[in-house]
Amino acid sequence: MSPAQAEFRGEHVLITGAAGGIGAALAARLLAQGARVTALDLDAGGLQALMAHASAPDQLFTQALDVSDSHAVNAAVADAEARLGPIERLACVAGVLQMGRVIDLDDAQWSRTLAINAGGVFNTCRAVARRMVPRRRGAIVNVSSNAASTPRASMAAYAASKAAVTQLSRCLALELAEHGIRCNTVSPGSTDTEMQRAMWRQGSSRDAVIAGDAASYRLGIPLRKIAEPDDIVESILFLLSDRAGHITLHDLRVDGGATLDQ
Repeated sequence: MSPAQAEFRGEHVLITGAAGGIGAALAARLLAQGARVTALDLDAGGLQALMAHASAPDQLFTQALDVSDSHAVNAAVADAEARLGPIERLACVAGVLQMGRVIDLDDAQWSRTLAINAGGVFNTCRAVARRMVPRRRGAIVNVSSNAASTPRASMAAYAASKAAVTQLSRCLALELAEHGIRCNTVSPGSTDTEMQRAMWRQGSSRDAVIAGDAASYRLGIPLRKIAEPDDIVESILFLLSDRAGHITLHDLRVDGGATLDQ
């Protein structure tokens, strides 16, 4: 194993949204590197599947919870540190997709999207950062979206929630800088996860996303491909690592050039 492949060995990393997609791929990579991982998600079955990637039972702590529940998050963070030691890295990946035009969205759809996508990041970052500050070390990466800065028809709730994540992360990074803690954002574009496939089942398709749609004012993807979860994971790992030791307040867009207008 090369030094880069072992850079998280022995470190405690907490991941939200760890049961599937980007979060599960990130957890698997970190476990393979010898990190101690706390994995949080609503999907208990998906969390259990991560045990196949752990070399020992005490390398992985899982907790099924809703990240929009601040009390559950606070309790899980306290339990995680009691079991695996101080949390040194945090990746907030949990999120939900809500499609629909603004005039068609109901109160519950709007509130749920903001509560999970933005509220979940707030709850988790607050709980972990409160513990990082006295130790004066740590790194945080929050997964936003390129939709945070580019308007998308029928994606207002999702885009607004991700815009909140991006700006929350920047403000948090500014507040934590004096304590030696970094906070950055990774903003993926279309990625081959269940969330993306759900959009395709609603009338889109891989080819349509790559080509773009002038009628919907949507650019295509210059690299002519959809991202794989590992494409996003590589960016998260870099920003979490000491290789990015002088990077904070940064928003790394990983979308194959789809937001070339930004």
